[in-house]
Amino acid sequence: MIELEAVSKVYHSGAFEVRAVDGVTLSISEGEFVAIMGASGSGKSTLMNILGCMDTPTTGVYRLDGIDVGSLGENQLARIRNTRIGFVFQSFNLVPRTDALTNVELPLVYMGAHHRRRRARAGLERVGLGGRMRHLPTALSGGEQQRVAIARALVTDPRMILADEPTGNLDSVATTEVMDLFCELNHEGHTIVLITHERSVAALARRVVRLEDGRVVSDRPNSAFVG
Repeated sequence: MIELEAVSKVYHSGAFEVRAVDGVTLSISEGEFVAIMGASGSGKSTLMNILGCMDTPTTGVYRLDGIDVGSLGENQLARIRNTRIGFVFQSFNLVPRTDALTNVELPLVYMGAHHRRRRARAGLERVGLGGRMRHLPTALSGGEQQRVAIARALVTDPRMILADEPTGNLDSVATTEVMDLFCELNHEGHTIVLITHERSVAALARRVVRLEDGRVVSDRPNSAFVG
């Protein structure tokens, strides 16, 4: 599903060069649950942006479902982001003055999809928030807000979910609830790629990739897997 070949992302600031991602070669098959770990500045978020077609490599090749992403135009990339990939972020990224139901419905509005409200309702029921649909984000707990964000990521029926530190703003109880949901989604066949610095969260993935200075320093099945 995902193939990276010698992918690098280089930024320049005056005479300085920063290699945020440095020669990464990586494959992720459909249905995997992969955790990407590394210290701050290791290149995790830059790699996630490339995987999510929000940024392009400086060098190397990224293929998604066999298609060279570098050959696609902006409209094609936008369509991939809206239909094939679901995004979940640490800060939830919900529209604050819009209720949970409308937040989940937004990707379907951009797609011009039919039966948007019905699909959004089903999405919230799927994550256990059927009774909270009309609540604004400020009236929801952190764990509930993240579940709304997951419902929004799922509403377009993507094949892959990219989650960037999805438990970073949650307490231990909410973290358990959200990670249980990710495990359920993976068991249902969704491909999950999750960035985290928390060992307890990574222990729920079937495979762990570790980054250091923009490079893959280990890539192996998770010996601590408990999912």
